[in-house]
Amino acid sequence: MVIAKWTLIAFGIFFIGVAGLMFFNPKRARSILRKAGSTPFIHFAELSLRMIPGIAFIVYANSSNFPFVFNCIGWFIIISSLILMIIPRKMHHQFSNTAADVLKPPYFQWLSPISVLIGGILLYHLIN
Repeated sequence: MVIAKWTLIAFGIFFIGVAGLMFFNPKRARSILRKAGSTPFIHFAELSLRMIPGIAFIVYANSSNFPFVFNCIGWFIIISSLILMIIPRKMHHQFSNTAADVLKPPYFQWLSPISVLIGGILLYHLIN
């Protein structure tokens, strides 16, 4: 339970850090997005690492004030990661490139407050 909570705290901090990258260096954020699924190692490492907070959401759910929400988020992360592992890696990479084409650098900056909000809400519920 303690490990799950600290994993989720780290995940909340990660969201806030990503927001900083999106706001202050949107070209770098876009470049990172383009790499998703680009090689077998990146594809499976990214998706495997993504499942860690998903599992933490599920493990911590009953200790949270919102067990249903935490369970739903956790299962969504895990199931979507597994689906992305099953589909051809090149489709995943193609999707990330299409998303990067649509998301011009100013859009990353405009979206960065959403990442701060997600990280902040998660930290608020974990610390209080």
